[in-house]
Amino acid sequence: MGFLYSLAIFLLRIVLRLASLFSEKAKLSFEGRSKWKEQLQEVPKTAPRIWMHCASLGEFDQGLPVLFALKEKFPEHLIIVTFFSPSGMEHYQKRNHCVDYALYLPLDTQNNAVQFAALIQADYALFVKYEFWRNIIREVKKSGTKMISVATLLRPKQIYFRWYGGFFKAILFQFDFYFVQNKETLLLLNNIGITNTLEIGDPRFDKVLMLRESLKTLPENSTLSSFLKGQKAIIVGSAWKEEARIILEYAKDVPTQKIIIAPHDISLKNCESILNLCDGKAQFYTKYKHQIDSSILILDTIGHLSSAYNYAKLAFIGGGFSGKLHNILEPAVFGLPIIFGPKYGRFPEAEGFLSKGFAKSIHTSQEFIAACNILLEEEQELESKIKLFVEDQKGAAMRIVSHSIFNQ
Repeated sequence: MGFLYSLAIFLLRIVLRLASLFSEKAKLSFEGRSKWKEQLQEVPKTAPRIWMHCASLGEFDQGLPVLFALKEKFPEHLIIVTFFSPSGMEHYQKRNHCVDYALYLPLDTQNNAVQFAALIQADYALFVKYEFWRNIIREVKKSGTKMISVATLLRPKQIYFRWYGGFFKAILFQFDFYFVQNKETLLLLNNIGITNTLEIGDPRFDKVLMLRESLKTLPENSTLSSFLKGQKAIIVGSAWKEEARIILEYAKDVPTQKIIIAPHDISLKNCESILNLCDGKAQFYTKYKHQIDSSILILDTIGHLSSAYNYAKLAFIGGGFSGKLHNILEPAVFGLPIIFGPKYGRFPEAEGFLSKGFAKSIHTSQEFIAACNILLEEEQELESKIKLFVEDQKGAAMRIVSHSIFNQ
């Protein structure tokens, strides 16, 4: 099995190299990943370190409250973050963060793992959610680093829990402690003999609460205020093709409703394709002119979606038709009821919101209209309930950092 794993990593490198020939994003990732040794060698050798690995930007958001809490507890430690995905590496700096060094994680060959472990020399290594790289984890563990999994989220069908998954299951036993998101993950680990676990919830609740507090200090967004003219919007967060199609059909039926669309892909080509479907009723955020009366505003830039939720009454969150549901906690912190597509099974927060009546899952435009009507009828009541629920979930980051594992 070890040979097959090494072969898979070798093939992954070939795939990434080929992708870099056709995609600028993949090229940045491939070239950036080749620089990890030089970047780690720049870290002062005598400084104590905390290392966190995040697959992508979503995991970074999940781990960020933990990093802030760790930085407060260990102010002398340098924070090093690694990413696998280019979305994390390219966009993490747009967040308010406490990261000292960021780099791509090298591919998980045995040779890379040995060299990485020799260079990282962290007191604590934190892996967010469920991306575990066998060779790197084993070699870093050998160096004496405390291995900790935070916001762990596992499912019964993953290879670790299959009858043939013993090779990968062994990786799970390398960790000194697991801070898990839910009871299912806790039981999955306990049932295979891993008991160094604690259910702490989702640190992203801390993240969105921090975000809401930070927005209170910002001035009013003059562009959004001018566009809305006192009305509250329906906002589409991270709209893929299907969400864009549904909301534009809704716009034809309810032409007076102000709508804000934040595309998942903000390339000029994609934003213009959405604009061309709006029958002259839309403007780009970056080119907004208050003299033009429009009912649809397209957020053609990064960094404004989170604050835009504060100007809305309902959120339609993208990715629910592809199984890549975007963050529903950002609109929830403002008390917005939420709608998303049918493929939400990998997201326990979505299931939780559905069970509490805070959200609706839809398949069609007709179902979207019905869901809007139901949720907006209870808008004020839902707003207070959702805000209270989000507030009740805070504190995961502090529960993690207060644990005795960080005193050893």
